[in-house]
Amino acid sequence: MLTGPDHLVVTVDDIPVAVDFYTRVLGLEARYRDNERVDLMLGDMALRLHQYDTAASPKAAHPTPGSIDLCVRSVLPLDEVQAHLSALQVPIEAGPVSRQGANGPIVSLYLRDPDGNLIEICRPERN
Repeated sequence: MLTGPDHLVVTVDDIPVAVDFYTRVLGLEARYRDNERVDLMLGDMALRLHQYDTAASPKAAHPTPGSIDLCVRSVLPLDEVQAHLSALQVPIEAGPVSRQGANGPIVSLYLRDPDGNLIEICRPERN
């Protein structure tokens, strides 16, 4: 019946700050819907940024900045991701560490966006 996500809403304190992070640090493309909603393209789905005090409706019962843990797959080897993050002075909270992904073993790095959301960047683990 379902095929996968179309978009995932990420509630943020400040849309321009979040757009800067997700475009500059993670390389996502921003598509502006209006002043209170921006889509950040992640493959064929979007991370939809909502300002925490948006009037957009319907929305989650308790939208809160910093309340999401998100794991995304990288096309780059994690050592290249680490070098990129280091060059931008973005702290890595943990990793690389072995984890279990949706389709098998992965290796992950963890960092936080400006709102404190946990971002896990992963690659399939090589045996």
